[in-house]
Amino acid sequence: MTMTEARLREIYGEPGARAARKTLDRLDQHCKDFIAHSTLLMLATSDGTNLDVSPKGDPAGFVTIEDDHHLLIPDRAGNNRIDGFLNIIKHPAVGLIFVIPDVTETMRINGRAEILDDPEICAPFAIRGIPPKTVLRIEVDEAFLHCGKAFIRSGLWKPETWPKTRPIPNLNVIIRDQVRDVETPDVSDASVDKLYRDTMY
Repeated sequence: MTMTEARLREIYGEPGARAARKTLDRLDQHCKDFIAHSTLLMLATSDGTNLDVSPKGDPAGFVTIEDDHHLLIPDRAGNNRIDGFLNIIKHPAVGLIFVIPDVTETMRINGRAEILDDPEICAPFAIRGIPPKTVLRIEVDEAFLHCGKAFIRSGLWKPETWPKTRPIPNLNVIIRDQVRDVETPDVSDASVDKLYRDTMY
């Protein structure tokens, strides 16, 4: 059977009244407080055909609330693929999920993004004297709190459910194997730690 909206409603039913009404078209104080305490967000972008999701993280407060309708998000040094930014140039609609450690609920925001590289805008976001290369300015269309069931089911914030040892190889080992990279002889955990230390900011 081809899935349709009607079929989905037959399977899931209608949302409850509170769930249907919870979407805001601005950032209220609860939204602002959540964002102020968040240390990690996921940024979803699209070029109109394909999708990409990228994590962004820094100490709490790294996202600046410009006003009730706009956010500023610094972009730190990375591997220069800039998949999400290339998508934004073509298709500015974005989705964000904000996470606070040990809080099961998340904050979801949908809106439109623009990429800014003005030094005066980037400078206030400097860490260790190094400003971000660019800052994303998000115009908020929708904002709402998402329930914590997924995080509760996953046990994400419960250390007793975490693996005792890393269950997969480190970054260098995986990439070496995936791209058959014979030019990276050092694939130790120490080499990965050094890579992160040297390129964090």
